Amino acid sequence: MDKLQSMQVYVCVVDTHSFARAAEVLGVPRSTVSRVIKELESWLGIQLLQRTTRKLSVTADGRRYYEESKRLLADIATMESSFSGRSAQPKGRFKVGMPQSLARHCIIPRLPAFLHQYPELELRLCSSDNVEDIIQEGYDCVIRTGRIEDSTTLVARPLANFRWVIAASPDYIAAHGKPESLDSLERHRAVGYLNHRTGRTTDWFFTLDDGDCAIRMKETLIVDDTDAYIQAGIQGFGLIRVASYLVAPYLRSGSLVLCMENLSFDLPLSLVYPQSRYLLLSVRAFYDWSRAVLHQSVD
Repeated sequence: MDKLQSMQVYVCVVDTHSFARAAEVLGVPRSTVSRVIKELESWLGIQLLQRTTRKLSVTADGRRYYEESKRLLADIATMESSFSGRSAQPKGRFKVGMPQSLARHCIIPRLPAFLHQYPELELRLCSSDNVEDIIQEGYDCVIRTGRIEDSTTLVARPLANFRWVIAASPDYIAAHGKPESLDSLERHRAVGYLNHRTGRTTDWFFTLDDGDCAIRMKETLIVDDTDAYIQAGIQGFGLIRVASYLVAPYLRSGSLVLCMENLSFDLPLSLVYPQSRYLLLSVRAFYDWSRAVLHQSVD
């Protein structure tokens, strides 16, 4: 039994959720895929997959073997490509995650250039505001906002910084005045943003000379989508607090006005990926490209 080939077949079966689809991707008969998986399970002495007529699921041991096999295959591919005699072009499946607003406003509009540069890359972009378990969910990398805690299993590399600002519509300011200080926020209302993970709207955090401060705003409307949040601010429902790159066009057009500019602050954007001896070519390529794109977007 060729162990390396068996790992490749098994990883492909798990990725495609199908023996037939894996056989199609690998260019081999379905019977070959079935035989390889049976021989692999026999060799390991464990059940990797649970098969029924309608569903293919991965066992707990199978999930662990998949993650280790994928990591090992990636290390081998990256190590081989580091030699000058090998092509250094990233290829194959590449899964990346990021916040919805970032994907919609910054990444997707410029994505054709990236895919044109790397035509052999099969990109799967998952946009979500929820924090994912990168390894468990099979991500090659994710873009995250805020400060990343130290980890023995993950690596975080800085991409760019963005400014968090408070803004309001001219109509709101005409009716309620423009807030100038933290104390003045008590007299104002805001649009609330619902965090589904916590089940409550987000507080407004500020970093001051004497420490961090959290303010609970009075809310006239609560939404759970970034675009709706910005539009609610434009329509005058209240103050909003948002990344500057998302509202830059509305600030330029005058639909929104900056408030309390002296209390805006920067937060980092980072590319996070599983710790590995070798950095995947696809991750390296995406890091270089997204870093350039985001520097243009947030500056």
